[in-house]
Amino acid sequence: MLKQNYFNPNAVYVIDGTSQDEVLKKIYDKLLENGYVKGNFLEHIINREHNFPTGLTLNTLGKNLPNIAIPHTEGEFVNTSLIIPVALKTPVVFHNMIKPREKLEAKFLFMLLDNHPDGQAQLLSKVMDFLGETPTDELRHFLNFENPKAIYEFLEQKF
Repeated sequence: MLKQNYFNPNAVYVIDGTSQDEVLKKIYDKLLENGYVKGNFLEHIINREHNFPTGLTLNTLGKNLPNIAIPHTEGEFVNTSLIIPVALKTPVVFHNMIKPREKLEAKFLFMLLDNHPDGQAQLLSKVMDFLGETPTDELRHFLNFENPKAIYEFLEQKF
């Protein structure tokens, strides 16, 4: 069976930003430049994140794991199917997916791009499996990487 390519070495980012919208804009600029998303993607991913937050606490998986977020929007605004790993140099506030009023400082993002109608659920499931199956110490180490090549290589090996 052919292995699905969920990642592209040119679409792994380390971003510095102070707000959720600023971080999403910086990622969008890179994605647009590479043709992964359409021009109206930014507006839709920001609106979706504000209305349907994607922040997750990983404390159920182990101690001292940083929070993450899994931003995504409808497939009509993207041109490909990819998971975009993004390490944040400083944590940025996202709202909790489970308790939307709760603020979480996210340190890592898995942005989902999927141009298939049901693809996001599949990508989300893959990310959740990866988080659940990766040993806590390895996951903690990985979620603090700040080198795109190291992030990509870890995911290629473990995902």
